[in-house]
Amino acid sequence: MTAIEVKDLHKRYGETLAVDGVSFTVAAGETFGLVGRNGAGKTTTVECLLGLRRPDSGTVRVLGLDPARQRRTLAQRTGAQLQESALPARLRVGEALRLFAAFYRRPADWRRVMEQWDLEPMRDKAFGDLSGGQKQRLQLALALVGDPEVVVLDELTTGLDPVARRDTWTLIGDLKASGTTAVLVSHFMDEAEVLCDRVAVFDRGRIIAMGTPQELIQQTGTNSLDQAYIALARAAR
Repeated sequence: MTAIEVKDLHKRYGETLAVDGVSFTVAAGETFGLVGRNGAGKTTTVECLLGLRRPDSGTVRVLGLDPARQRRTLAQRTGAQLQESALPARLRVGEALRLFAAFYRRPADWRRVMEQWDLEPMRDKAFGDLSGGQKQRLQLALALVGDPEVVVLDELTTGLDPVARRDTWTLIGDLKASGTTAVLVSHFMDEAEVLCDRVAVFDRGRIIAMGTPQELIQQTGTNSLDQAYIALARAAR
């Protein structure tokens, strides 16, 4: 079953062509990565998936819905942790989860989500007093409190220290085991290699390669996805 289908997506900002003919599908239950350097078109693509941007041309379907026309309906079935996500500094962890759960018609039990993501010990702690890793954990929980069928995670571990990054990887592994369809946006190739079933490599608004991390490594004759990306990007220029 296909959860996401994108065909010939184009998006321009003035003279800048941010997304140039992107096409891909994501199967239900798959963890699919959009990887590449900053400014390659990844975030614009996921904003189109969520209905936050309207494509100039092409088609986008998420769970069979058009995000541009059916955003309100789709929002009840999706979750997102976006690059610029932030909360009021004084909002407490428990309050945030209870508030976000109220946005959905059929949310998960926010108390269970809090326990699942190990947030119970900081239930009464203010967002502004959380560490970077704790904030990311809360953002993940908020993305999932609506019990979404599809979740989008944009640059999830940017700015985290190595220990917090690894802890976040474990959380994503738990998400993957639950069968939730996930789109992971990252410029960290080691992260995508560990977490993603397949990846689409973006460069200057286009997808220059797509496959499992191991397929791309074998295709380029390299030893890691990081090295494979460098080889693919050089070949595309």
